[in-house]
Parts: sequence; structure tokens; C-alpha cells
Amino acid sequence: MTTLLHLSASSRGDASNSRQAAARLLGQIGGTGSLRVIERDLARQPLPHPDRATVEASLMPPAQRGPAEHAALALSETLIAELESADAVLISTPMHNFTVPSALKAWIDLVVRPNRTFRNTPAGKVGMLADRPVLAVVSCGGPFRDSPGSQQDFLTPYLKYVFAAIGITQVEVMRMERMNWGPDFAQMALDSVRVPAGWPRETASA
Repeated sequence: MTTLLHLSASSRGDASNSRQAAARLLGQIGGTGSLRVIERDLARQPLPHPDRATVEASLMPPAQRGPAEHAALALSETLIAELESADAVLISTPMHNFTVPSALKAWIDLVVRPNRTFRNTPAGKVGMLADRPVLAVVSCGGPFRDSPGSQQDFLTPYLKYVFAAIGITQVEVMRMERMNWGPDFAQMALDSVRVPAGWPRETASA
């Protein structure tokens, strides 16, 4: 059975373009019930940003942690375990102010942890997680390039860099542009959503 971690970050609920795109992708990936999906809705059930107790516990050597430190890291450990158990990751998110929404950033800050998902070396961060494919479907109200009013995309390089820091380099970003230019543009973008070739799909039940 294939396990997929799905992270949803749009606060627009069922009206969200990125959620609609993710639903199409999930339909293409699965279909007979042999796909296990771990749903983590970061907008409907927002995660807390790391507080002082979480940060200090994450910097403490594991052997020195007591009950308070383990409690402070419990949510982080749950999120990391979900990621570790997944064969692939699907992220559906809008672009907010040229980058990721704060809901997705909170997940990143709880998952990217020193000596748990990466370690520091003289050459920089070295990831500690096994590589796996990540597909991020990103909706944006306007165009990204080669058009009047185009905007910078800091989300794509950021996502690729932050996942690489924890050992995950197979990151593909699918951008849906001009979603606020009218229903025709939005429908055209949604109709173009396809699972990339070679991406994991459901496996047949034994």
C-alpha cells in the first residue's frame, strides 16, 4: 500500500483552487482504496508556531531531555513521524506575499529540527531523512513571468531548499497562474493538473 501525506494550506475552504487541484491529483493517484492518505489540514486545524519551550527542547541533547522537554516536542515528533511514514508528499497551497502561507511555515518550523531531521556540519546542513517525492501544487492570483503585472516567486526555491536541507530533493512545484483573472483562466489551470510521470501511485492490494 502506498502512503501519501497531504498538506493543505489554503484558508479558503472548498472555494480554494489549490484544494480543488489536490482533489483531482488524489483522484489520479488513487481510486481502488489501496492508497492510504494522511490528511494534515494546516488551515482548518492550524499548528502553533514553535514557542520558547519547543525551541529550547529541540536544541537540548536528547539524553538530557526530561518529561517537560519531551512534552514540548510531542507535536513536532508526530509531524515528523507522519512525514517519515509517507512514500510521497502532496502539498496544496496558495502563494501568500510571494512565498508560503504562515500555516505551512508553522509545519516547516516544527519539522525542520536540528539533530532530528538535519544536522549541522562545517559544510552546512545535512539532511537526516530518506528522500521521497514531493509535489507542491501552488495557486496564484496573477502571472509569474512574461506578462504585465508578473510577480516574483520565492515559494518555489524556498520549498526546494528547505526540503533539501532535511534530505528530500525530489521536489516538484506545479504552479497554477492567473487564478483571479476570471473563471475561464481558473478552469483552464485546473484542467491542466496532471500527476507527473513516474510519481508514485496506489499499489494493488495483495
